[in-house]
Amino acid sequence: MKFKQTQTLAQIATLLKVEFVGNKNFPVKGINEIHVVEHGDIVFVDHPKYYDKALNSAATTILINKEVACPEGKSLLISDDPFRDFNKITKHFNPFIASKESISDSAIIGEGTIIQPNVFIGDAVSIGKNCVIHPNVTIYSNTVIGNNVTIHANTVLGADAFYYKNRPEGFDKLISGGRVVLEDNVDLGASCTIDKGVTGDTTIGAGTKIDNQVHVGHDTVIGKKCLIASQTGIAGCVIIEDEVTIWGQVGTNSGITIGKGAVILGQTGVTKSVAGGKSYFGTPISESREKLKELAGIKHLLREQKKK
Repeated sequence: MKFKQTQTLAQIATLLKVEFVGNKNFPVKGINEIHVVEHGDIVFVDHPKYYDKALNSAATTILINKEVACPEGKSLLISDDPFRDFNKITKHFNPFIASKESISDSAIIGEGTIIQPNVFIGDAVSIGKNCVIHPNVTIYSNTVIGNNVTIHANTVLGADAFYYKNRPEGFDKLISGGRVVLEDNVDLGASCTIDKGVTGDTTIGAGTKIDNQVHVGHDTVIGKKCLIASQTGIAGCVIIEDEVTIWGQVGTNSGITIGKGAVILGQTGVTKSVAGGKSYFGTPISESREKLKELAGIKHLLREQKKK
């Protein structure tokens, strides 16, 4: 999430009421999670296990809960609760604004696009040309939709990420300030839910077709010309490369990669990253041929036991 105007380290420290290490005029351009940080970003870290990863990432300002040696060319914000203060930044620079109309005046809708009754379109949404948005679709603010996109009834684009910190008093939500981006020629079936990124984009690539009742978690990137069948659940921060086929009722772990051209057969649990160009099946996931050999072997053993 980039700020509309570059801030200084001192300005962010004043907002959060925290101490800082570095030049007070050090530039801060936005915030991001560790897997998508860029030069100029703030990243937060609140566990020693991840200190080195955060300090050595592309982020140039680290919001951290311990004063440590500051890497050259970077700055630190010292907070007793980086999770809380990361939320403060999101709320300050990207506050929730309640809508007053079903289709925002700030939405941009391209020529030839059809908006059916009872569609909600939030602030700063961009929809391209020749799209069809069917009844009861909800499109949260800042969503970007390309040309020739079809979205069927009851689909929701841009709900919050499922991301919580477990505190003694209950679960504390990490506020989502990212977007959903649909590229050209995407089709979404009925009752799909595509969560926005925490700070970046949840992206569905050009030409991808998604069936009914599919869930896509925050910050996931789906490539071009993928096919995803119904009742599939894709966790957050997953990378699905181009031309992947995923059949019905597949579930994935977060943070994995499915390689280009892979085929995931129905009811598979994708528990780890898998290479492209192969077919996979089962839980835990294996190549289809290997899994079928395993099942055949088990059946053979059962038959032999019955003979005894």
